Amino acid sequence: MQLPKPQMEHSFLQRMVGAWEVHAPEMSDGAPWTEVCRSLQGIWFVAEGSGQMPGGGAATTILTLGYDPAKNKYVGSWIGSMMNHIWVYEGEVSEDGTTLSLYTVGPDMAEPDKTCDYREQIIFTDDNHRIFNSSARQPDGSWKQFMEAHYTRKG
Repeated sequence: MQLPKPQMEHSFLQRMVGAWEVHAPEMSDGAPWTEVCRSLQGIWFVAEGSGQMPGGGAATTILTLGYDPAKNKYVGSWIGSMMNHIWVYEGEVSEDGTTLSLYTVGPDMAEPDKTCDYREQIIFTDDNHRIFNSSARQPDGSWKQFMEAHYTRKG
C-alpha cells in the first residue's frame, strides 16, 4: 500500500499549524481561548482548543481537517466537551485561497428535535490572523452568521 502524499490543497491547512490565541465573545466571557494545531505528516491537521465557557466551566474542542482527493473536497470533524454532537464537514477553498467553507448538518439551535444546515468558515486575513465563523441556513437559502472568533498566532 502506498502512503498518501500531501496535495497542493493541503497547503491551506498547513497555514493553521502553530499556537493561537482566540478571542470570541460568544464562546467566553471575554477571556481568551487558546488553540494548538499540529500536522499529521501533512495529510491531517488536528487543532485542540481550550478555554472557559460563558458562566464558567472549562471546555475543550478538537477540530480535524484534511483533503480527500477522491471526493475533491476538504473533510473533517469537530467535537467539543460542551455537547454530545459530532460535526462532520465537507467543503472547499475559495478561488482567492483565503477562505475554507465547511458544510455540515447538526441540531437546530432553536428546535433541538430538528436539524439544520450549517456553514463554518476559516478565513485567513494574513499568515498570523484568521477568523472562524458559523452560520445557519435560513428558510430563504441565505446564511445567517451567529458566531465569530478571531485567531492571532502566538510567538
